[in-house]
Amino acid sequence: MSRSQTTQVLPAVHFRRDDDPDWHWLESRDDPQVKAFLRAANRESDAFFSPLAALEDALYEGHLARRELRVVGLPMALERFRYWSETAGDADYPRWWRQPIAEEAEPELLLDIESRSKAHDFLELGDMAISSDEQWLAWTEDVSGNEYFDLYLKRLPDGEPTRLRRRIGPDLVWAEDNRTLLFTRYDATQRPASVWLLRPGDDHCEKIFEETDVEFWVGLGKTRSRQWLILETASKDTAECHLIPADAPGTPPRCVRPREAGVEYGLDHRADTFYVLHNRDASHFRLDTAPTSRPSSWTPLVPHRDDVTLEGIDAFAWGLVITERDHHEAQVYLRVIELPDTGSSEDSTPRPGALPGSRLPLPEAPCSLALGDTPDFHTRKLHLREESFTLPVRWIEHDLDSGEQRVLKTQPLYGDLQPQDLICQRLWAEGHDGERIPVSVVARADDLGKAPMPTLLYGYGAYGEVLDPWFSIARLELLSRGVAFAVAHVRGGGDRGEPWYLAGKLEHKENSFRDFLAARHALVAGGLSDPNRVAAYGASAGGLLVGASLNMEPEAFCAAVLDVPFVDVLRTMENPDLPLTTAEYTEWGNPDEPAVRRRIRDYSPLDNLTAQPYPSMLLQGSWHDSRVPYWEPAKLYARVTELGSARGPVLLRTDMAAGHGGASGRFKAWRDNARQDAFILWSLGLAGQ
Repeated sequence: MSRSQTTQVLPAVHFRRDDDPDWHWLESRDDPQVKAFLRAANRESDAFFSPLAALEDALYEGHLARRELRVVGLPMALERFRYWSETAGDADYPRWWRQPIAEEAEPELLLDIESRSKAHDFLELGDMAISSDEQWLAWTEDVSGNEYFDLYLKRLPDGEPTRLRRRIGPDLVWAEDNRTLLFTRYDATQRPASVWLLRPGDDHCEKIFEETDVEFWVGLGKTRSRQWLILETASKDTAECHLIPADAPGTPPRCVRPREAGVEYGLDHRADTFYVLHNRDASHFRLDTAPTSRPSSWTPLVPHRDDVTLEGIDAFAWGLVITERDHHEAQVYLRVIELPDTGSSEDSTPRPGALPGSRLPLPEAPCSLALGDTPDFHTRKLHLREESFTLPVRWIEHDLDSGEQRVLKTQPLYGDLQPQDLICQRLWAEGHDGERIPVSVVARADDLGKAPMPTLLYGYGAYGEVLDPWFSIARLELLSRGVAFAVAHVRGGGDRGEPWYLAGKLEHKENSFRDFLAARHALVAGGLSDPNRVAAYGASAGGLLVGASLNMEPEAFCAAVLDVPFVDVLRTMENPDLPLTTAEYTEWGNPDEPAVRRRIRDYSPLDNLTAQPYPSMLLQGSWHDSRVPYWEPAKLYARVTELGSARGPVLLRTDMAAGHGGASGRFKAWRDNARQDAFILWSLGLAGQ
């Protein structure tokens, strides 16, 4: 099959309705013609991929050969037991086990997700919560992909699971009385809007908190000290926290500090002190303390800095671990601060200009570094999770007393490509306004000298999400065939801290698209990428990034993969009855305002399609997706096909048994990835390799 093959007559034209040129009829889920349309498109996609079956199989089998199929998770210790998961070599889902810490005993099977999955085409675990006395396990699971969860309870170790509630939110937390469970419920638009208290023993259930502002979502948590339950309600740019004593869950929630527009805050607890991370008069966030008796009275601890954004706070009996991001390096660090018994004492407050604590070392840069599961409030041995574009995931134990680090577990890697065979580079593209855009590139070390290379460019650029380096075994199949993988760290993400996010949202959204194109042009200008063989990839809001970029410069890419893409932005934001819409006004804007409507209209991919030379496209959707409905990629497929100006095939694949995250079983997900990569290799002229 030639890479220059022209677009075939696709089934979309047979479903056109003259009275609906925008294909809005595809939103009618109950219309039998909708499924007929999607299945016809799937058949057309199958016909395209049929000649690529051998390549798809080779990618899939190569991926399996590189990884360890039997996976044993890193044990996590609570007070009496250690807990871990195991996934058999031929299984899609894990089983969860535990074993007493203080004695040799046979492991106990807690939860068998693999067995539970047999009755469903889809299964996703929402949350697991073990009571403090370790006698009860509660969990939520979604068996359709629409992100409605059912709540189950089981007495440990071998009680029968009981379904307690249906169609709730995923979050769970146990109170410290070992008999009270908190969970969230949705409103009519699938917004987590209320918190409920449930005592399974007497089936008492009551609503204890409700958020009426449609732009706010509620979530649940518990401090590592296990003394406080936290109810957080937040929009995209404003937060408000409420506290309940964990040993007295019937106590009415107490507000820490009433919400202020544009002020975000979160907290943790130790030594009769709350540690509050917030951006009030501190755009990059600062850390304050407050006594538990007066949680609204904040005193500075770690000051605001112009070149660093504080991203997270974890409190322990001995002090704090702060997650912070260096703006210049676009690199995350962990800062450890040892504190006396009371965080509000004079000794705990830094001198003017002083910065407490020190950063933990990095394995390499750029990389990802995060605090792993460390539930023990008193431990002085931290579990860290490290990875990079060339370093597989590994878990490290860092001893705070000795400073020594011990590798606990490393993701095994088999085959011809090992970390030492790979190389990662950080480039800096110049944006349209002179801003420097970080671009990460990973390739085989022996291929980089053969540039220009065929390249896959990935981007996201929304919600302040950070694209810290991540290792992918599936990606090795592309790298082994001579492809370079690049990531554009565009504005709208959080890669260079909070200012980077703010510079790519609302009225600044166009910066995201221009940054993505600047990254592409920098790769070509630097001689690393072949100008005729650069493919683009974006998922969800990343689909918006790629879709808008294609409208701006359709010939910049030879192909594009848009996975569950958010491309009907204006119509979605004009419909407050859809999930996510009202909560996202602070990200995209409220189109009830004429200026905002014009702005969204000017970049929304579906609203700016014209008869341009679009590249080959693979569009992917999911029937049960409640975040980006199946009809968004379907309408893009229909309208681009109808225009007939694309330089290659435009394909649509809709998974009729999945949600926003795609297939839940790992083997099906890997197979889907192999098919996607076969399309990418075909578009880059490498289908024969």
